[in-house]
Amino acid sequence: MTDTTEINRLHAEKMARVKAAKDRLIAGKTIEKGLLMVHTGPGKGKSTAGFGLMLRHLGYGRPVGLVRFIKATDETGEIMALKRFGDLFTYHTAGEGFTWETQDRERDIACARRGWELGQTLMADPDFGLVVLDELNIALRYDYLPVDEIVAGLTARRPDLHVLVTGRNAKPELIEAADLVTEMTNIKHHFRAGVRAQAGIEF
Repeated sequence: MTDTTEINRLHAEKMARVKAAKDRLIAGKTIEKGLLMVHTGPGKGKSTAGFGLMLRHLGYGRPVGLVRFIKATDETGEIMALKRFGDLFTYHTAGEGFTWETQDRERDIACARRGWELGQTLMADPDFGLVVLDELNIALRYDYLPVDEIVAGLTARRPDLHVLVTGRNAKPELIEAADLVTEMTNIKHHFRAGVRAQAGIEF
């Protein structure tokens, strides 16, 4: 028996044990429910991961809804791609640009309120299986919307609806209410080296 043969045999035995353990773990998970998910943290990719989740949902022919808080433009690669799904994809823009660009708190509050109302309409529509509230965390961070009201509305959604909230600095109350929280960390970013935002990467 060669060394390679023995290594392969031991590897196969190890993977068999791992598979058995994983199968037991999976067999114990029996609950199916709509999830409240949060993507937060200082790293790039929170909204991008959200668009990937929408794409996954759309792949099964399930309608998705999107409300974009803060961000003003619809002309991003993700939106242009998702429009190709026709009536399966519904989206609303509820912002006039980043807060450092608008510099008008009252208008930003009004936009955030409108966005939340649109989000509630989407969540109440039984056709949607997934609703993404992109950058809602930013609106909460600046106190444009009361966090208690938002958390109450999200937790009162129908049992089978998945909702994703994105944006930096997620409020502790939202994190506590969520079923899944993912934090994107910033290890290295090309922006610090003077590289500008580019089509197909940032938008």
